[in-house]
Amino acid sequence: MRIVIAPDKFAGTLSAVQAAHAIAEGWRRTAPASEIATAPMADGGPGFVDVVRASLGGELLAGTVRGPLDEPVPSTLLLTGDTAYVESAQACGLALMPRDPDGRNPQPGAVERASTYGVGELIASAIDAGARRVVVGLGGSGTNDGGAGLLAALGATSTPATALTGGPSALAEIGSLDLEAARSRVSGVELIAASDVDNPLLGLRGASNVFGEQKGLVDDDAKLAADTALTAFADLAGRETADAAGAGAAGGLGYALLLLGAARVSGFETVASAVGLYDLVAACDVVVTGEGKLDWQSMNGKVPVGVAGVANAAVRPCIALAGDVQVGNRELRANGIEAAYGLVDMVGEAAAFDRPAESLAAVAERVAKTWDRRR
Repeated sequence: MRIVIAPDKFAGTLSAVQAAHAIAEGWRRTAPASEIATAPMADGGPGFVDVVRASLGGELLAGTVRGPLDEPVPSTLLLTGDTAYVESAQACGLALMPRDPDGRNPQPGAVERASTYGVGELIASAIDAGARRVVVGLGGSGTNDGGAGLLAALGATSTPATALTGGPSALAEIGSLDLEAARSRVSGVELIAASDVDNPLLGLRGASNVFGEQKGLVDDDAKLAADTALTAFADLAGRETADAAGAGAAGGLGYALLLLGAARVSGFETVASAVGLYDLVAACDVVVTGEGKLDWQSMNGKVPVGVAGVANAAVRPCIALAGDVQVGNRELRANGIEAAYGLVDMVGEAAAFDRPAESLAAVAERVAKTWDRRR
């Protein structure tokens, strides 16, 4: 049989590349004669650059940029020909934000000061390296500044001068804005915002209200204050663009990129095309996907459902392996996933977290006994 293995990352334990390798290793123990193709996936969030590089190759350019709270953080961008791939989470990701005392949630108050300046530095580095097309993966951000920091890094100015670089708390004080230098910096460069989030910047469906809590905007007052700050920013930068689909992606990074003339594309589709997923699935018998937690958010356009959609279009069965499965069979099948298998259920929580690659391989070995019928 021909098997395609196309998982997302298992957040906190395995990258998508590591997860795909572990599943393939376990599957081969049961079915050594099967042809297995791995296609690690991402939707624009953490792991975006690694996944694209695994398929396209290219040159990794390492550097240091300003992190969300002004600390220096290491970063890489991928250059393939005249196209650069940038992962915004490397510069402003949730993983870079301080945590509360128990380590489970972002520290309340930190996001109000957090900036996307480092993402702008990454884009500038890509342009300086000769890129004429820059694809920015949006996802996994710990910021909520409407991309103001990104614009500042590319030359935008404001009054007061610090309004763009101090997160939404500073943005609330903005009096004027000039984007001319930032737009000049990216002139002649095709910008692509890769994200599957279609929320606008402001309001009930906007960045602050929908995604703010997971970043540390823990109560209604904090969300209102952040949304008010973004509104003041948008009143100067452009309210029409603030209403566009995807403007609210990555705490408003989508908005900043749209202001600079970026085109919005699906993060999943971008990666699927880069890794050749459609051709791989068309030539296989079974598709295997997965991620760390398969829950209601997964059913809302995340990688497993995206992979299942590709499989269903090719009339191929799709199954999922996950650290924890929190949705029922009916909902899974409604989203194109025939069956899902959770590491927590099959090997126990301790093994799933302490030995994730070994546990994922063991589960894949068992699952292959059901799904690889020609072994």
